Amino acid sequence: MNMQQARKSDMDYILIHRETIQPNRAVMLFHGLTGSPFELKKYAKFLYDKGFDVFCYCLPGHGDHEIDIYSVKEKDWRDFANARYKELRKNYADFFAGGLCLGAVLALNLAQENKDISGLICLSTTLFLDGWTIPWYNFLMPIGLYTILRYYYTFPEREPYGIKSIKVRNTISKLISKNTVAMDNYPLSAIFELLTLSKKVRQNIKKVFAPILLVHSLEDDLTSTKSAKYVYKNISSFYKEYMELDNSYHLILYDNEKDKVYNKTIEFIEALSYKRNITLKELQNRKKK
Repeated sequence: MNMQQARKSDMDYILIHRETIQPNRAVMLFHGLTGSPFELKKYAKFLYDKGFDVFCYCLPGHGDHEIDIYSVKEKDWRDFANARYKELRKNYADFFAGGLCLGAVLALNLAQENKDISGLICLSTTLFLDGWTIPWYNFLMPIGLYTILRYYYTFPEREPYGIKSIKVRNTISKLISKNTVAMDNYPLSAIFELLTLSKKVRQNIKKVFAPILLVHSLEDDLTSTKSAKYVYKNISSFYKEYMELDNSYHLILYDNEKDKVYNKTIEFIEALSYKRNITLKELQNRKKK
């Protein structure tokens, strides 16, 4: 494969078309809470094979040192995403941003602050923690979230690990148990930061003008379709698509309907390219007249 893998950290996953002197299109993807770029690896390879340069960075607080996540702030995530975006955007004609879970929320925030994003790909967007595996004692969470207790409590990662496919679930659970691809728990402090970021994104949702693709499972175990529907209903984007899945859980990039997600992504991007080309032709024709 003709590519360059450059790593700014042990977990960064970057795919660059070296044969292209001036590449036209790129995608920057963000992983989920307590996850890593590993969960985006196959998806990134798929997009690379379709002609995109792809950038998947390990978010602050995640990575080799598990203790780091206890001190990370949502501002660290926002600042990191913005810095990477400004560093890369000038090199491409089209630049898409997206992600899974926390990554989707971060991509929305990025679009609120940068109006030149070509499009958003938001998968399992997590604005609300209301999935069917959230503990029944969820109503007690604010007691921990808004006190010092949030630095001492964690929610253990447990079955079904966000995956409906039994075969894939078994594989992922083994990797998680070894702490090689993701943490095996959700620190309450990290959940607090995710919810703080999600609240900010909701408050500024009208500032999202970028074309957007939202994909969400009807059986998402972490966050219901309420999150994706909220985004779809309230954003200012002129072009938006929403696709629901009925045979997957939260990690839709690895579950039973991953091919649908992959193919819908390319369909969405190509539709944008087509619409843009038509608009450019209309403008050129008007100038001629």
